[in-house]
Amino acid sequence: MRYIEASITNLKRFRRLENTENNLNSLIQKISSLKSEIQKVIVGQDSVIEEMLIALMAGGHCLIEGVPGLAKTLMVRTMSQALDLSFRRIQFTPDLMPSDIIGTEILEEDHTTGKRFFKFNKGPLFGNIILADEINRTPPKTQAALLEAMQEFEVTYAGQTYPLDRPFFILATQNPIEQAGTYPLPEAQLDRFLLYIKIGYPSAAEETRILSSTTGATKPKVNAIIGAKEIQELQKLTLQVSVSEDLVTYTSELIRATRPDTSSVPYIKEWVRWGAGPRAGQAIILTAKARALFKGRYAVTLEDLQTMAYPVLRHRILMNFKAEAENVTADDATTELLKTISRPKNSL
Repeated sequence: MRYIEASITNLKRFRRLENTENNLNSLIQKISSLKSEIQKVIVGQDSVIEEMLIALMAGGHCLIEGVPGLAKTLMVRTMSQALDLSFRRIQFTPDLMPSDIIGTEILEEDHTTGKRFFKFNKGPLFGNIILADEINRTPPKTQAALLEAMQEFEVTYAGQTYPLDRPFFILATQNPIEQAGTYPLPEAQLDRFLLYIKIGYPSAAEETRILSSTTGATKPKVNAIIGAKEIQELQKLTLQVSVSEDLVTYTSELIRATRPDTSSVPYIKEWVRWGAGPRAGQAIILTAKARALFKGRYAVTLEDLQTMAYPVLRHRILMNFKAEAENVTADDATTELLKTISRPKNSL
């Protein structure tokens, strides 16, 4: 009798594990399908799409930089269509106020009693995917209201706290040219973005495809692949991806080497004014976990860490005036660090 009961228990446990594994494989397959769905509309930009999806899986936000006409807005809108999530676009302008994005109280009247009361009218920030277009064109007060919501996943108005919808994913864009009349984000606020993604010009072949596919009568249809509940499951699963102690130590050494006061790397001492904080190390490991899962793996490799180091450190390493004059960038510093810091033993 006990043997039969034990067999039934083991069978139930096996079925639960089998169902769990099937669900995981299904979720991972949907991420791959999601990228393919976005690519129906967006030609090229594979690494940009991948980094945006990695940020989503890691539960963070993205700052996207590119010159006008590179489909930044179209990319975010297409992504929202494929995700089956609510989408809000906020065009940031110099006269935009915090209440314009958070919401405001309006005076209403109860027709049955005649009593008047204030009701909070939610702003466009209450959505799943928020496109903050040209975030550097709005004053610091409005920028700060957005960044508070990014950090706390809630907003406060008139002493009342209102939770934001989950998942909550902000993609802010900024234009690297025409800087007159802009309000650059301070370094402390830039640090709130998990990834800083740069969009470059397409290749000659990609540009030809863009011209052919966007000037005809037919438009590709984007299908919803994954919903809010599944995305939240993916975000929980990302946290469970394994990373070895050697790789954690390597990440710590990498981050500490970005700080010119304590770094042993001469290149950093010469060109860097201010290094990255511990949040950068957290971001590298978290996005490396997401990348591993995106690739269908359940363990982080050295390649995952090194690949994600660029968009993580790009806005967290502050170059000095000499570097700016010589056009030495944070990406150059990251490349030098990856060459210099010793690779962990037995790393993949």
